[in-house]
Amino acid sequence: MNKPLRRLAILGLAPIFAFSALSFSSLSMAEDKKAEPAAKVEKAEPTGKELAFSRKKGNCLACHMIQGGEMAGTIAPPLIAMAARFPDKEKLRAQIFDAQVANPDSLMPPFGKHKILSEKELDKVVDFVLSL
Repeated sequence: MNKPLRRLAILGLAPIFAFSALSFSSLSMAEDKKAEPAAKVEKAEPTGKELAFSRKKGNCLACHMIQGGEMAGTIAPPLIAMAARFPDKEKLRAQIFDAQVANPDSLMPPFGKHKILSEKELDKVVDFVLSL
């Protein structure tokens, strides 16, 4: 037994110290459980709009004007009336997947071909763009 614990035992305080240590460990476990739901919220999957507006993922605003977006680019057409422009959802998906298939001179990054967006993320962005 080390000296501090021996002193506590001599003074009769060892049971109190042991109880306190248990209380602190219980408290930290309770705090960990409280943190779990917050971690789950942080890991929630982004929406199509969030992906499209994200500079790390879709980054559509770098080139396109989109209603609700800030600091939109002007080098590509505005994303308006997209359901009328792309009545076939698969054509829009193919355009976002790899725009150079339809237009070899396109500057649009091939979001699917280069795996910038996963298949699931690509579907979410397509659904969002069609809603514009």
